[in-house]
Formats: sequence, structure tokens, C-alpha cells
Amino acid sequence: MSGKPSETAPKVKNEFLDNVKSFVAGGFGGIAAVLVGHPFDLVKVRLQSAAPGAYTGAVDVVRRTLAKDGVTGLYRGMGPPLLGVTPIFAISFWAYDVGKKIVYAATPNRKDQHLSMGELAFAGFFSAIPTTVVMAPMERIKVLLQVQGQGTAAQYSGPVDVVRQLYREGGMRSLFRGTFATIARDGPGSAAYFVAYELVKKAMTPAGADPSQLHLGSIVFAGGMAGVAMWTIAIPPDTIKSRLQSAPTGTYTGFVDCTRKLIMQDGVAALWKGLGPAMARAFPANAATFVGVEVSRNMMDKMF
Repeated sequence: MSGKPSETAPKVKNEFLDNVKSFVAGGFGGIAAVLVGHPFDLVKVRLQSAAPGAYTGAVDVVRRTLAKDGVTGLYRGMGPPLLGVTPIFAISFWAYDVGKKIVYAATPNRKDQHLSMGELAFAGFFSAIPTTVVMAPMERIKVLLQVQGQGTAAQYSGPVDVVRQLYREGGMRSLFRGTFATIARDGPGSAAYFVAYELVKKAMTPAGADPSQLHLGSIVFAGGMAGVAMWTIAIPPDTIKSRLQSAPTGTYTGFVDCTRKLIMQDGVAALWKGLGPAMARAFPANAATFVGVEVSRNMMDKMF
């Protein structure tokens, strides 16, 4: 990423500084995404993890959450993603850059420096691999905090208490439950995410112009469409991940077992539970992400 998520070969004088800028800009983008998107995510997770018939839909989740906990209830479980989002998004945007550099290194004699859709997809998928190391346990903590209080007394007092109880229950393995489901969601999802962002930016760039010079409105639209593209693909593995990470120990033996039991119990349509809130969140949260990335990166480029 040469200052922005651009599809052409990066031209940098100081590769280390460029990597640092990518890392920091990704962190700013992640913070923006959580602040805008967490209430939508809470509704999605509650729909995905609740028993059949527990809610009539997304609006019912919001209504009952507000009635019980007030507006702050919509931000339940925000601590872990807000604390973890800086390294997660920072690693993601940094790894996306690394993925593109791998493509360029593998094709040193290429004539066209623009990356193909397949090459962008590889870089996007690659970005999800190191990110999962941080994402999986953070998602496990977040999901458990989001679903507690649905008809039962709260089991955890906060993120630290979740970690303590999970570790006591099953060690690090318990904390990392759902790791495969996380990469199954974020690998293809990130590929679609970055490809969509690059293609939309390219389509909105006038002939002969530089995509990095697009105005903020174009960045908002491209970022929002990237989020929509990602969640169009990511919802089924995300539903399975939510079930795996919120279920009591021993409920499922793994990703495949959870998928099989979910379909047997609720039908194939259950894989798309939470699609409405995810799509409602996708555009604003990811528009905020890329605005945060682009604005912070431009500021750093001017300063350094």
C-alpha cells in the first residue's frame, strides 16, 4: 500500500517507514469502524446465537436491548474489539501491503504494474492470516459478552473475567475456540473486501488521474461497497463462528460439527441469520474504516 490501498507497485524511499504508516493508518481505520459499527454487530451476534424464536428479527433485538439496558446496552462487549482493533486492522492493512509485495516479488519481469483481480484477491486473503492470531480470541471474548444477559444472569463481569474463566475452563484452547471459523470467514471476506475497494476506486477515477487523489465522498462510497462485498460472502462462516464461540463447552466438536447441527436443527437458511444487521453495518462501518485509513495516512505522508 503506497500511502493508500493502491493496486500499483509501491514507490517508497523508506520501506520501513511505509510499513509503519500502513500499520498506524489501519489502526485508525479500525477504531472508526468499531465506534460506528458495534451496535449493528451486537444485534447480528444476538440473532445468530439465540435459540430459534427468541427474537422476531433485528428490530426486536434492538427494542428488547434498549428496554433492558438502555442505549449503553447496544455497546455491550465493545471493550475487547476497541482495544484489539488497532492491532487487528493495523496488521490487516500491513499484511495486505505485504501480500501485494509478494505478488510483485514473484513476478519481477511483469510489464503491467497494475495488479489483476486474482492478485488483489491473494493479497486480501493473505491479510487475514496473521490477523486471525489476534482476531480469534478477541472475537471469542466479544461474543460471550454480547450474548450474556439474554434471559439469564450475567456470567462475566468484563473482558478480563472472560479470559480468566475461559483459561480456567480449558486453557488457551478454550480462548482460541473458533479460530478456523474466523479464518474461514476472514480469508474469502478480506479478498472480496480489498478487491471491491480497489475496483470501485478505479471505476470512479477519471482517465489519467491517480486514485489516491479521489475526494472524500468517493472514498466513503468505495469503503462502504467493500464492506458490503465482504459480508455478502462472510455471513455463513460468521454465523457458525458465533455459534461455536458462544456455546457451552462440548456442544460442538468443531466447525464441521457445528455446521451440520445448525443445518439439521434450523435449516440451511439459519446460516444467513444476522444478514440484515451485518449489511446495515457494512456500509457505514467500512466507509468509516477507509476514511480513517486514508485521512490518517495522508496526514502522516505530509508530516513524514
